Amino acid sequence: MRGWPLLRNALLVAYVGAFIWSFNHNGLPIARMAVLGWVAAAFVIGNTGKSWQSQTRMVRDLALYGAMWISYDYSRGIADTLGFPLQVQTPYNLDRVLFFGSDPIRWMQDQFLRSDVRWYDVLFSIVYFTHFFLPVAASVYLWIRWRDEWLRYIRRFATVLFVGVATFVVLPTAPPWMAASEKYPYQITDPYSRTTGRGWTELGLETVTNVLIRGRQWVNPTAAFPSLHAAFALFVVMFFWHRMPRPWMRYAAASFPVLMALSLVYFAEHYVVDVLAGWLLVVGSFWFWGRWERRRMPAVEQEPVLT
Repeated sequence: MRGWPLLRNALLVAYVGAFIWSFNHNGLPIARMAVLGWVAAAFVIGNTGKSWQSQTRMVRDLALYGAMWISYDYSRGIADTLGFPLQVQTPYNLDRVLFFGSDPIRWMQDQFLRSDVRWYDVLFSIVYFTHFFLPVAASVYLWIRWRDEWLRYIRRFATVLFVGVATFVVLPTAPPWMAASEKYPYQITDPYSRTTGRGWTELGLETVTNVLIRGRQWVNPTAAFPSLHAAFALFVVMFFWHRMPRPWMRYAAASFPVLMALSLVYFAEHYVVDVLAGWLLVVGSFWFWGRWERRRMPAVEQEPVLT
């Protein structure tokens, strides 16, 4: 039926409008079931008017997607309860070794953090926040446009998630703001400023700042090594790199994981070694699945170009 593509596009436009309205009034959804609800709605809209075989496949894909996230949340929730020793001093010392005795977090905050909000505070807040929607949005886009590419994406994505959680279990690590906080008996240095959300406050979007505050209440605070913020910023760029039709798009994209790394250090959310570990995890995931796919599917079609 010729009208189905037009209907799907109209519904997708309405979906985006509804999401923007919800974001402005309620902030970004962070509860896992709310996120899965938005994802499921996008899948249903993207599959409107397609065959029963396609509908069945959509249900299987949604089940796989939901199982991945629920398993991740459950495993992450117990990661800090299994009794492995908390790493506090080691990542701090490694950063000082990397920077020849200097503390990169202290240096950045001394050089750039001011009492008033600067343009880079706003930029870093925006970049930091992309972690909460960009990887999921990219996966939804791929499922609607190219399901085979979605499968490639999910293989790598799930690997990064679960290897990250396994590391959280055996190496629970205090992030910089926590290791330097006066609230804890193991304070190893003078407190850092954790100003992650003040860029959004400057823009008048307190709903975003509230999302960050609510999110801190349910995340595992010792899931710092590796940094999944750094990992998924690089992940999205690496996955879409060869699908970008213009060199300027690649250059712009290459700056994104660098900006994410700078924001994480500046806000004292992660050490540099956390960032490097996250990047290494992504590279390893792409290397492993790239080899597997070349062996299993030697005649893979040419990768799609972004349109």
